[in-house]
Amino acid sequence: MNHNSASHPFVLDEGAWEAPYFLAPVAGYSDAAFRAVCAEMGAALCYTEMVSAEALVRGHKKTKILLERDPVEMAYAIQLFGANPATLAAAAEMVSKYKPVVIDLNCGCPVPKIIKAGAGSALLRTPEKIGEIVRAMRDATSIPISVKLRTGWDKDSINYLETAGAAIQAGACAVTLHGRTRTQGYLGQADWEAIRDLSARADVPVFGSGDVFSARAAIDMRARTGCAGVMIARGAIGNPFIFAELRESGDAGEIPSRRVAETMEHHLSLAVQRFGEKSACMEFRKHFCAYTKGLPSGAQLRARAVRCSTFEEFSQIFKEMKG
Repeated sequence: MNHNSASHPFVLDEGAWEAPYFLAPVAGYSDAAFRAVCAEMGAALCYTEMVSAEALVRGHKKTKILLERDPVEMAYAIQLFGANPATLAAAAEMVSKYKPVVIDLNCGCPVPKIIKAGAGSALLRTPEKIGEIVRAMRDATSIPISVKLRTGWDKDSINYLETAGAAIQAGACAVTLHGRTRTQGYLGQADWEAIRDLSARADVPVFGSGDVFSARAAIDMRARTGCAGVMIARGAIGNPFIFAELRESGDAGEIPSRRVAETMEHHLSLAVQRFGEKSACMEFRKHFCAYTKGLPSGAQLRARAVRCSTFEEFSQIFKEMKG
């Protein structure tokens, strides 16, 4: 898979490659406050939620909020989605001023409304279009362009070598492969063998994604596939501790409720400062549910948290959890 030399390489601090574990773009979760928590815990790089190129170019205010970056994030990445090469090129040029390490093109989202618009996983059916979009984005900015793919549309059209090849040929600096097809969504087992295969063939960094719910799984993925880094999505929701464990190279076992409460309090205070109390508290309810999953008396705590609408109300719960 020959790399087009006109592209810009993916550059991270030396130290980042020692523990190359990234927070994936997770819609509804990876905002600036949560990314800051993950960065503090040791994530080498955090990606924004996926941003609509169309909305960005049209100047939608809400879209700009998705691009906000916390001062803690020394480096961050922006993910865009769309289907039109010219629109994505214009969006890539617009987001360049935020100085991300990389701008990622989403070719993996399995959500029906994204696919209906010809974006996300829909692009897996047209490798040449992926190439066209990457080339247009690459020509519009000096920021490196990467792509996030799935193994194929369904089990009868596994074409990750073709889609990755088209992206790399057009100048992509890195490829993330989620080891599932679009049809699988998040069901079944992720195909790490496909990640291993692509990592062995591609001459750009390949990042693996899929079924990484613990530090041990992330370490195993790198060992088994030879991938250059691991993109952690659902495994980090409610569990930013996974990055701290990876820095210490292994699972730390159960996280004490006191530490969970302190982390939630910090996370919520960052969100309140950035998004205002009302909006931050509404949004935080889902984070609270994820953080307390598996905790003793978690169900009772969640039943109370879903009714909290102020920082003070949440603080009361945090206080009890700290004991």
